[in-house]
Amino acid sequence: MFMTAEFWVFVAFVIFVVLVWKKAAAAITGLLDARAEKIRAELDEAQRLREDAQALLATYQRRQRDALQESEAIIAHAREEADRLRNQAGADLESSLKRREAQAMDRIAQAEAAALAEVRNLTVDVAMSASRRILESGIQPAQADKLIEQSIAELPKHLH
Repeated sequence: MFMTAEFWVFVAFVIFVVLVWKKAAAAITGLLDARAEKIRAELDEAQRLREDAQALLATYQRRQRDALQESEAIIAHAREEADRLRNQAGADLESSLKRREAQAMDRIAQAEAAALAEVRNLTVDVAMSASRRILESGIQPAQADKLIEQSIAELPKHLH
C-alpha cells in the first residue's frame, strides 16, 4: 500500500494541499485582517465624525440659546427704554404745560395790571376833565366839593 503510485500521489497531493493551504490561509487571514482593520478604521472614523457632529450640534444649540437670551435681553432693554422715554415725555409735557400756564398767568397779570393802570389813568383824566368843567362853569364851591366827594366814592366801583 505504501508502494503504490496512487499512495505517493495522494501523499504529494496532501502535502501540496497543506503547503498551499498554509500559504492560502496566511494570505486569506492577512486579507481578512486587513479588511477587519479597514472596517475598524472606518468605524473609528465614523465614531470620530459622530462625536464631532454631536459637539458641533451642542455648539449650535448653545449659540442658539445665547442668541435667544440676547434677543430677550434686547427686548427687555427696549421695553425699559420705551417706558423711560414715555415717562420722560410725560414729565416733559407736564413741565411744559406748567411753564406755559405760568407764562399765561403772568401775561394775564400783566394785562390786568395794564388794564387797571389804564382805567386809573382814564379815571384821573375823567376826574380832571370834570373838575375843569366844574371850575369853568362856576359851580358853587360847596356843590363842587360834593361832586368831588361823590366821584371819589364811586371810584372803587369803576375800578372793578
